[in-house]
Amino acid sequence: MHSEIITRIRQDLAVNADEETKKSSRRFFKENVQLHGVRSSPVRKISQQYFREIRGGDKKWIFALCEELLQSGYFEEAVIAYDWAHRIHARFEPGDFSVLEGWLSHYVSNWAECDTLCNHAVGSFIEQYPEFLSRLKSWARSGNRWIRRGAAVSLVLPARKGKFLEEIFGIADILLKDPEDMVQKGYGWMLKEASKSHRDEIFAYVMRHKHEMPRTALRYAIEKMPVEMRKQAMEK
Repeated sequence: MHSEIITRIRQDLAVNADEETKKSSRRFFKENVQLHGVRSSPVRKISQQYFREIRGGDKKWIFALCEELLQSGYFEEAVIAYDWAHRIHARFEPGDFSVLEGWLSHYVSNWAECDTLCNHAVGSFIEQYPEFLSRLKSWARSGNRWIRRGAAVSLVLPARKGKFLEEIFGIADILLKDPEDMVQKGYGWMLKEASKSHRDEIFAYVMRHKHEMPRTALRYAIEKMPVEMRKQAMEK
């Protein structure tokens, strides 16, 4: 059953693929990303179409299908896998954290896969099971830059809702001087989203740390603040 669905998905991706999309998509990545060359809109449609076939299935079976897609190494197949995982987030249980964590450590190799998995599936899991916030702090100390970025971007959507401010500061503290620009952008983005509900607290944090915070992270963090605040934060 696995192979039949996966085979049809791959056939649909092949029909929608073109060399121009493959070439233009590569511009977004520093890494060598394996691509079919399908635009994001058809990928979303394919994901949605096939999810209708599997949504009534056992969660373990759906996770196994996701795993099969991830094993191909293709970006578009990873996007479908992570979309399906998010679509069943209402069925998440505490034990599923190890599945999501395993995918992050074994399969994620660029910023877009990191964000697709962590923004949605992991972010939803953390909102349901906030006792796992401490695990994100462990991610922030990882030697793998995508796991470190994942620690921050998993909190982007909760941050937008005004949640988990204390934990957001805790993760920002760990990532504060991270040498990787993609990690800097990730935690800067997390702070920016938190600033929508907690502007003064985020501004105070930025002002406290602006001389040690990389400029990339700082710019992201203050992006939505008023001009005067941004000027103050950017002053050396």
